Amino acid sequence: MILVNVHAGNGEHAIKTLKRKMQRELIFRSMKMSRFYEPPSEAKVRKQQETERRKRKVVRKQMMES
Repeated sequence: MILVNVHAGNGEHAIKTLKRKMQRELIFRSMKMSRFYEPPSEAKVRKQQETERRKRKVVRKQMMES
């Protein structure tokens, strides 16, 4: 559950904060993915690609630290 505090009736700021939090938690991506049927073979390929992308990101961070 995502909570956003509205200070002094500033709704626009609250909406921006809500969108940012939803993006961090990958809610938008899951909503897009559930719009259409994804065959199991495509889901498997997508998951493998996401795993590879995460691995490359970790390696890139390690290279920056050293």
